[in-house]
Amino acid sequence: MTPSPEAPLTVRGFQDLIERTFGAKDRARGLAGTFMWFAEETGELARALKRGAADPANLREEFADVFAWLSTLASIAGVDLAEAATEKYGRGCPRCDAVPCTCPEKPAKG
Repeated sequence: MTPSPEAPLTVRGFQDLIERTFGAKDRARGLAGTFMWFAEETGELARALKRGAADPANLREEFADVFAWLSTLASIAGVDLAEAATEKYGRGCPRCDAVPCTCPEKPAKG
């Protein structure tokens, strides 16, 4: 079944769509090989973020690619992204349980 482009996908719906579309190829590639693709897409997103608003269409495309590869990794690892996100962040900040977070800011790494 092809989703309607007018109806927004849920996280679970997106993960299911990616699994149905690419699951067999992704499982054949394996977790390590798929992670390498995810890392490459993350690098492309980093470059798009560096360019910023100069190319918003490219930025949207790169975010979508990273989300798709993350979804594929989760599926291969047997993780339901919606369930995992709800479990960890469903009440807000996992440390202080507040929305917005009231934890003190950590110093920047680097």
